[in-house]
Amino acid sequence: MAIVDAGILVLDCRDPEDLAEFYGALLGGEIAFNPSTDRFEITGESGTRMGFRRDTGFTPPSWPRPDDAHQTHLELLVAAPDMDAAEREAVKRGARPVDTNPSDDSQDVRLYCDPAGHTFALRAATRDGRTRDGRPMGGREQLT
Repeated sequence: MAIVDAGILVLDCRDPEDLAEFYGALLGGEIAFNPSTDRFEITGESGTRMGFRRDTGFTPPSWPRPDDAHQTHLELLVAAPDMDAAEREAVKRGARPVDTNPSDDSQDVRLYCDPAGHTFALRAATRDGRTRDGRPMGGREQLT
């Protein structure tokens, strides 16, 4: 039996309302201010929950990291045929591409920084609700 009901990814940033609007547009979520946690929150159409907390001393993470070090990033799963449209929408809303020379030609994963500098990826998913490498997608059984 799980002891946790749900998880929420919270990103620190200088302008939490702006970042909530960015991710709300990408995930199809409504923005709400939660006074008990002093942060803006969204719940996307697929059930993805994110929060945005003001940090006046926020410094964007660096990318790429030296020696291929890993750092936390968000993966947004997109139906494979919709990758180009998702990329256009993300860039239109302020995303900046960070990997302009991918290691393969498949374009299954595209890397960006959000307007506050956090890294995220658009990852292609198949119509049966799995990523192209066979992992099940969270939140949806199948893309339409």
